[in-house]
Amino acid sequence: MHNDTPRKRSQGLAHDIVTTLTQRILLGQLAPGEKLPSESAIVGEYGVSRTVVREALSKLQAAGLVETRHGVGTFVLARDQRQGLHLNHDTAVSVRGILELRLGLETQAAALAALRRSEAQLQHMREALDDYQASLANNDSSVEPDVRFHQLIAQATGNTYFTDVIQHLGNSVIPRTRINAEERGDTDLMKLGQLANLEHEAILNAIRRQDPDAARAAMLLHLSNSLERMTGE
Repeated sequence: MHNDTPRKRSQGLAHDIVTTLTQRILLGQLAPGEKLPSESAIVGEYGVSRTVVREALSKLQAAGLVETRHGVGTFVLARDQRQGLHLNHDTAVSVRGILELRLGLETQAAALAALRRSEAQLQHMREALDDYQASLANNDSSVEPDVRFHQLIAQATGNTYFTDVIQHLGNSVIPRTRINAEERGDTDLMKLGQLANLEHEAILNAIRRQDPDAARAAMLLHLSNSLERMTGE
């Protein structure tokens, strides 16, 4: 087996760094204007080469999250400087990449939504899942209500960073939209939708009870199962 070429391994390592740093930026752990760790520090933290680090930083810059000032360092851009979040093929090249990003973001969003949601927001979530179930029953696309449900959870956090990220991800938050229907088949898609529906209901029930730990666990289970269903891992 010679599939694990140095170039492919380098791309994988760089992607891991991009995913981690993107999460830290979007969650505010690296604040706007803050200088990223030096190349040497990142090399030491991740145990990778300078080439890998430079590739990762280049991808973050291409995604509009940071800017590099020659001779000074790389800095996190403010939200109004980012011209929208470009979570495209540079930062989320696969279903796995998107789901890994969501694991960090949406588990916390669900916990905060459980603590902060209003009755009106709870009702809108219920309506989204009702629409989702109706779409499944009619063999229609359930992508729109699925996306809406996740966006409503983000909105219920009261934190615009979560809302912005999910909004910019758009339909790519739903991995079924990335699957070739001819490969999977309608029957498989229906089964996946029904399984996801049960997981959605568990998330909603925890948010209704205002139980942040249960909401976090339910979202983690949903996204972990989604990762397994979509990637076979």
